[in-house]
Order: sequence, then C-alpha cells, then structure tokens
Amino acid sequence: MKFRFLGHNAWHLTVDSVSVLIDPFLSTNPFAACKPDSLQADFILVSHGHGDHFGDTISIAKRTDAIVVAIAEVAGYCAKQGVKSTLAMNVGGSISLPFGRVKMVPAIHSSTLPDGTPGGSPAGFLITFKDGLRMYFACDTALFSDMKFFSGVDYAFLPIGDLFTMGPDDALEAVKIIQPRVVVPCHYGTWPPINQDVQAWKTRVENETLSKCVVMKSGEELTIANAKFR
Repeated sequence: MKFRFLGHNAWHLTVDSVSVLIDPFLSTNPFAACKPDSLQADFILVSHGHGDHFGDTISIAKRTDAIVVAIAEVAGYCAKQGVKSTLAMNVGGSISLPFGRVKMVPAIHSSTLPDGTPGGSPAGFLITFKDGLRMYFACDTALFSDMKFFSGVDYAFLPIGDLFTMGPDDALEAVKIIQPRVVVPCHYGTWPPINQDVQAWKTRVENETLSKCVVMKSGEELTIANAKFR
C-alpha cells in the first residue's frame, strides 16, 4: 500500500491496483502536490461539501469514471452534475469495496455544497484494509468523546488547524482517546488563520502518548508493508 499527501486534507491511496482519492481539493489549494488532471482514481471518498474538501471531485470523477463515495446529499449532487457512478452512504453505514471495508463515521462540523444547498451530515472514514490494517480519517471535526470507538487504529489522520476544526490541544486529546500506533496531522498551514507549529505538536504527542507522530509534507509518499512503514 502506498499513500501520498496531496496537501490540506487530500490523500491518494494506492492499494494493489486500486486508486483511491480522499477529499481531492487541488486546483485552488495553494500547497497542492499536483494538478487534478494528473490523477487517476477508481474511487473518490468525499467527507463533506465544503470547497476545501469537495474540491475537484466532479472534474476528476467525470474524467476517470471514478465512483464517488459520499453522504447521500453529496452523492446526489454529484449525480446531478453528471458524475456517472456514485455510492450514497450515511453515517454509521459501511460497505466492502475492492480495497477494503469503508465505514462512514461521525464528524462534528457543517456541510454546504457548491451551489449553497445543505450537504447533509459531515463525516469521517474508518477504512479496514484486507490485511487488517485500519486507518481513521477524521476529516473536519471537533473533538468528541465517541472517538473512543476508533481506539487502537493503526493510523489516525487528524486536523490540528483550529478555528474550523480541532486545534492542537483538542487534537492531542483525540490522540489520547484513540491511541493510534501512528498519527498524521493535517488541515493546518494552508492559510494563515490555521497556521500551527506542527513540530511542537509532534513533540507533545510523542512526549505525552505512546503514539508515533509522522509529519508529512505535501507531495510526500509513504509505503506501508505488513502494517509498518518501510
């Protein structure tokens, strides 16, 4: 398995021959690792309707015939925009896909689609891959106590930017609740209001928890083999 950080909260996972994008906000992302027309995708997972997450979903899906996996309102919007294949889910639901089992989990946030209509409930994703490795993508959320249900995941991808999501203090509490083997911070530094000292946060995580903190730069790719970083 390989996964690449594309900036902000955009991710590109390659599992065997399956290509998966998460929240592909690229064309207007000042720190995007690539242009949307350079990516291939079989599936696009969208956490909610805000532009810095929904991003280039429509254009990529139309070009690649990717299946858009999203909350029902977002999936319906994509279908109306001409996306051929969508998979509508709702919070609490799960489905087996070629790369693993995807569960849509709660996020405490808001969601509005590009045309201003409500985007349903925001969400995160808990993905269990075929080898048993589990990843929790929190996406945009506040801290909430039910994160305890994701306890023990291998990797947790948590926002730390504050203002619109958890800030460093609450994200550290999330690490203590979830106790992931590895935590990767995201959703910070894209614009001045969400600038954070990520290295200071990494130090706090590794001093106050048993989790390893991996700070990824936009464009950086990591390979996972047997549930461990190479």
